[in-house]
Amino acid sequence: MTETPNPNIIDADTLTGEMHPIRRAVLALGSNLGERLTALQGAVDSLADTPEVWVTGVSSVYETEPVASPADSEKFLNAVVLIDTTLSAPTLLDRALAIEDAFHRVRPVERNAPRTLDVDLIVVGDRRADDDFLTLPHPRAKERAFVLRPWAELESDAVLLDSGPIVELLEGLDESGIKLREDLTLNVQ
Repeated sequence: MTETPNPNIIDADTLTGEMHPIRRAVLALGSNLGERLTALQGAVDSLADTPEVWVTGVSSVYETEPVASPADSEKFLNAVVLIDTTLSAPTLLDRALAIEDAFHRVRPVERNAPRTLDVDLIVVGDRRADDDFLTLPHPRAKERAFVLRPWAELESDAVLLDSGPIVELLEGLDESGIKLREDLTLNVQ
């Protein structure tokens, strides 16, 4: 695991002198096409290689049934990554989209279509956003056991902004389609 930066320190951009607060962010990873574990590991590696991002936790890997996906969709591998970052939420989203693109993510018109890699921002500190580009906290995270279960593994006392404690949210969700894959692991460089 990488070293967690001191949350009381505000990072200053050495070129501009601009101050950037360090925020905790939660990202959900998913893949149900191609080399699923390789894609998830690639996303973790890419996040760890991102300047101003410190990976502080990676959940176990879970295999999950597709939710609201086309009938012929394969099972997903899912995980959650915790990071500390000084990047803004829009910049972090740009990075997540670039990582998806690097793993040949195709965005067909069909909603929830199979994908090689999905990197979703769930929360970025206490940032709220609701525009065409970014919605924070993630609008469907509270309904997704495949996000909340791995997150709870890492931070059982976490609270999803505007929704409540994640362990309480999990109590109201069906987890029957989620299987812990103890034979699969993700590593931080």
